[in-house]
Amino acid sequence: MEYKWRVLSNTTVATLMAALDTNIVLIALPTIGRQLPDTSATSLLWILLGYSLVTAVVLLNFGRLSDMFGRVRLYVLGFAIFTIGSLLCGFSQTGSELVAFRMVQAIGAGFLFSNSAAIITDAFPPNERGRALGINQVSIVVGSVMGLVLGGIITTTIGWQWIFFVNVPIGAFATIRAHYDLRELQKPQREQPIDWVGNVVFAAGLGLVLVAMTFGALGQWTGLEAGAGLVGGGALIAMFILIERRERFPMLDLSLFRNREFTETGLATFLNALGRGAFIFVMVFYLQGPPTYLSALTAGLFLIPVSASLAIMGPLSGIFSDRYGRRWFTVTGLAFSGGAFLWLAAIPSAAPFALLLGPFVLLGAGMGLFASPNRAAMMSAVPPERRGVASGVGTTLMNTGATIGLGLTLAIMSTALPISALESILLGSQTSSGPNEAAQFLAGIHTVFFVSAALTGAALVVILWGRGRGTQRSGGATDRSA
Repeated sequence: MEYKWRVLSNTTVATLMAALDTNIVLIALPTIGRQLPDTSATSLLWILLGYSLVTAVVLLNFGRLSDMFGRVRLYVLGFAIFTIGSLLCGFSQTGSELVAFRMVQAIGAGFLFSNSAAIITDAFPPNERGRALGINQVSIVVGSVMGLVLGGIITTTIGWQWIFFVNVPIGAFATIRAHYDLRELQKPQREQPIDWVGNVVFAAGLGLVLVAMTFGALGQWTGLEAGAGLVGGGALIAMFILIERRERFPMLDLSLFRNREFTETGLATFLNALGRGAFIFVMVFYLQGPPTYLSALTAGLFLIPVSASLAIMGPLSGIFSDRYGRRWFTVTGLAFSGGAFLWLAAIPSAAPFALLLGPFVLLGAGMGLFASPNRAAMMSAVPPERRGVASGVGTTLMNTGATIGLGLTLAIMSTALPISALESILLGSQTSSGPNEAAQFLAGIHTVFFVSAALTGAALVVILWGRGRGTQRSGGATDRSA
């Protein structure tokens, strides 16, 4: 097999594992909340947020480490750590243990995420990168579908623990295969040290923002305490930017943002992730919460159209954007996504599948149209030796946006529902709620999707503004360094 296809097949397995794990955990959250001892609403949320926080914090460093010590070497290490973390998650006995072991998983995921796009970009010529990244997106779809369906089946039959054990054989096989199949194509740059000060400040700032959002939403902090936490976290993130501007070898290479196309695609990535980051989370609790209380399996089946439409549009957008330019594929994708969120902002309580099918298909198509052309444009905007860092920056923007989006969703829901009712829904209680609580829950969901539509619209404005200023349009034209 030609080397570039070996690269694509192996990195596709990595993306498959990550997508599988994400949706398996999401669909099982209500069951985990009911069955895992000593699990509070806060620890349930941090099963997701802890994973996202660690991934966001380590990605930039792991991109730098990959440029220093070899992308393939650390990619293989990531597979091994992710597999071990999955095994530990399955053996968790309390909610706190599961949160901790999910963070181990996140370290492995950080190595995978920070390297997969860079390894693909190294292996494929400029005129094939959109197609390769588009094909790679199929693994997200397959993982999403498998996660939703397998998560429902496993959770309702043999137990939620097996949603983690399923990663172990896949990860073990892929780790061994990556070790023997992949090779380094870029010379490591070992003279660059790690920016430890930037690391600590960024982790503290983002962590404080998330803690303030979740603790404030669940009433564990007063409004004044949560506000102070948000201000303090924001100040630390601002301090991080100042530190990076003066650091000789910064964790976040701000020089990448001197490239107009990298800046615009990165900002669009962040805003899009901020808008859609909590979609599956919200719909899982909409379908498994009041008043329908569907099973995990049925809820997973309801969500398959999102992944199916993404499966179709993701590869097509990658192939055609290589030929005809990327800009209008990203524009159309964002427009579809924004329209889908507005549609979802009007759904009734206990909507039947037929009523949800239209917005789900539209949203999946929008995600598919946007993802691979935008990512290909971002990666092609930087020289080959900087793609490890650029890949880490791009994925950090996406993960940070999705993580903050989940915190924003909780804040919105906490203003619509009494805290006791919100905790009951998050913990998977199937006790019938009164009509007022069900109506408040639905109103909160509507508000979340209105905000998602606005954020997606902001990403669309960024892309259109960039087109108006004459940024490069075609896949081949953007990469003059390769």
